[in-house]
Amino acid sequence: MFRWGILSTAKIGREQVIPAIVDAENGVLAAIASRDLKKARALGERFGAQHAFGSYEEMLASDTIDGVYIPLPTSQHVEWAAKAAEAGKHVLVEKPLALNAKEIARLIKVRNRKKVLVSEAFMVTYHPQWIKVRELVQSGAIGTLRYVQGAFTYYNVDPKNMRNILALGGGALPDIGVYPTVATRFVTGKEPKRVQATVERDKKFKTDNYSSIRADFGDFELSFYLSTQLANRQLMVLHGDKGFIEVHAPFNAGLYDHHRVSLHNQNHTQETVFRFPGASQYRLQVEAFARVAAGSKEPLFTLENSVLNQKVIDAIFRAGKKNGAWEKV
Repeated sequence: MFRWGILSTAKIGREQVIPAIVDAENGVLAAIASRDLKKARALGERFGAQHAFGSYEEMLASDTIDGVYIPLPTSQHVEWAAKAAEAGKHVLVEKPLALNAKEIARLIKVRNRKKVLVSEAFMVTYHPQWIKVRELVQSGAIGTLRYVQGAFTYYNVDPKNMRNILALGGGALPDIGVYPTVATRFVTGKEPKRVQATVERDKKFKTDNYSSIRADFGDFELSFYLSTQLANRQLMVLHGDKGFIEVHAPFNAGLYDHHRVSLHNQNHTQETVFRFPGASQYRLQVEAFARVAAGSKEPLFTLENSVLNQKVIDAIFRAGKKNGAWEKV
């Protein structure tokens, strides 16, 4: 059983990843670390962790854990992922992994030197609905893919929320822009060559709060919009010459809609629906991570993949300053 330690008591950990670890077949929640020991103990008691630590360093030095999940603010991800890896712990770190692609090189070096597993927590790549979409696209179910359309929006103007704090790595592109890009890359196995973008920033928070993006993949195009100040919506449609696929809740299945994928034929006279009741992408993620840490050769989201996805986000930010001009990825 893989022994997990959690670095902080952040909301994503409390609500999604820790329950997934507790439910997992091959892992146990061993420890919680917080700069506030009372919070660590309280969360540990809630979920059955045997150990609580009043500092991150203390937990990383402990032999009670095999690896850590890091849900700290984005600006602290690389720092603590590197410290955890240096301590010989396997590391699952919340997305986005870094503020820019160049930062990830540091983690690749320490991963290789310490021979530990370090992975960015893109849970969607473990969800069976996206594995099915990849299978459909690559098998030619919609013919030649020409266009991918996406959207991811929510409304959050809380000044205390890290998504609205620039210094912590807040903003729409780091938080949710990574999803349409990673999903498209995952399904097609291809990389964008260039991007166009409109990027708007909140006057008060200075974070990017709205973007409209066009990405050129060569033989198909991805366009999507995202915002932290629009009504909640998620959408991903993949359109080919023989049909199209709609993923109804592409990134938070079970919250925005049911776990289902619709395949439509060319003349829109037939719809095949694939359903995935009970699928937990967070549980599937932590179970896959634990298996790979134990020596399994199955696919896992790699740091090299993280670099490629972050390069797209970096290019979008640059393109947002160019008044519609194309920017090379």
